[in-house]
Amino acid sequence: MAANETRALPDGVQRVLAALQAARHPHPPVLLDDAARTAQQAADALGIVVGQIAKSIIFRRQSDDAAVLVVTSGDQRVDEKKVAALVGPLGRADAAFVKARTGYSIGGVPPIAHATPSVTLIDRELQRFAEIWAAAGHPHAVFRLSPTDLVQLTGAPVADVVVVLP
Repeated sequence: MAANETRALPDGVQRVLAALQAARHPHPPVLLDDAARTAQQAADALGIVVGQIAKSIIFRRQSDDAAVLVVTSGDQRVDEKKVAALVGPLGRADAAFVKARTGYSIGGVPPIAHATPSVTLIDRELQRFAEIWAAAGHPHAVFRLSPTDLVQLTGAPVADVVVVLP
């Protein structure tokens, strides 16, 4: 990506790009024509299955008000009780909390480059795919990676954090 293209990127995407470059990640953010605020919208725009979207869900840990980031497969639902068993009791994270802790608005929260460190867990269901896509700091931006890349970029453990569907 040329320097003039970098300057045209929204601030949040520039922060993600800088983090990816620092980690020598080979895939820079991609700007989509349409917003991808939901996993389904992102999957449709990329022509992939919704499970390949690594969606970022933020909770508020009650004991210390820390942001808890769960990166889950787009076709899964986070089991709050499983997450709480791993990190402690959780509360709701409203839009202002998410923006203050991560530096990003809901719908564009990436798994990396947060304003303050988040407690992070990665859904083991993402391991089903060789290639996944995550938000890149803006509702129109995503980046490609593998589940192994996600673990390396975040330093987070892989855990069972989703609802078991019948």
